[in-house]
Amino acid sequence: MDSPFISGRPALADAAELIERFGDNAGLEAAVRAEESRDAGNLVRFCHWRQIERVIVTLSSEEVRGSVH
Repeated sequence: MDSPFISGRPALADAAELIERFGDNAGLEAAVRAEESRDAGNLVRFCHWRQIERVIVTLSSEEVRGSVH
């Protein structure tokens, strides 16, 4: 899996908040929020929560990605 694009601190803050509140279910919560946004016709928020879902997967992984300095 490629490293996800992280648009900035708000994206990381949303991911961290979901991880803190929902633990192992944080990715599922992000997916639920994305689906709710899509159902409401809010494409921007749908894309945001899908991005957060990918960030959560990356943050939760113990695999090293990219170059190590």
